[in-house]
Amino acid sequence: MSDYNTNIAYVYDGSFYGLLSCVYASFYQREIPTAIYRDDDEIGILFPVKEISTDDVAAQKVETSIVSKICQDALMLVYRCYLSNIDNRELVILHFLRLGYRVGAKVVDMLANEVVHIITKASRRVGGEAHAYKGLLRFSEYNGALVAVIEPVTFVLPLLAQHFCDRFPSEQLMIYDKTHKHIFVYQNNERHLFPLEKLELPPADADEEMYRALWRRFYETIAIEGRINPKLRMGNMPKRYWAQLTEMSGHPNCDAVE
Repeated sequence: MSDYNTNIAYVYDGSFYGLLSCVYASFYQREIPTAIYRDDDEIGILFPVKEISTDDVAAQKVETSIVSKICQDALMLVYRCYLSNIDNRELVILHFLRLGYRVGAKVVDMLANEVVHIITKASRRVGGEAHAYKGLLRFSEYNGALVAVIEPVTFVLPLLAQHFCDRFPSEQLMIYDKTHKHIFVYQNNERHLFPLEKLELPPADADEEMYRALWRRFYETIAIEGRINPKLRMGNMPKRYWAQLTEMSGHPNCDAVE
């Protein structure tokens, strides 16, 4: 790889296909960028910066080659790492793929390798948070639509979208990611994911407040007072999720343990 240009940085639009377009450019232009920035990042590097436009055809070729030349699990690792919040995740993905193309499917088991360890850890964190939200996410009804607001650490919204569309195929759904300023909308079998700076919801109507009260009453009724253990609860359900749970709204144990 000594003939590869490393005195360069890439900037892309932040999309997954934009990142795969960077991977394509790296191979076919014989470059290994020192950094890969999103177009809304602050660029702090003295090397020349090259803007990589998203090329759907090139990105699809990379996506197909990951599965055929490495394995399906490698593609999952790449996508979940992309959704993570780790530093320099784009470079981690690029170096993981360069290694994967050389050694094939066994790359996913090479946990002693630093890059493989990092991407695997990032993927597990994203998968774990997505799994948690599949059980913890609470919808409220507004004008016939089911709406939920989440504040995840990682960008799990694309993973949740598929799950809840499969669960509620005949409903109108909206899930707003307050952390990453994106909203997912599912209506009439059409799915849309787009950026949204702020979501302002109207006050809950009487029916919605009644259902919330019924859910809180059910939650409190099945609880066994002698077995309430805030520390164990925090282990099973991290406290950062509590404010988004209907049953914990105004609950005296919400602030019991830090």
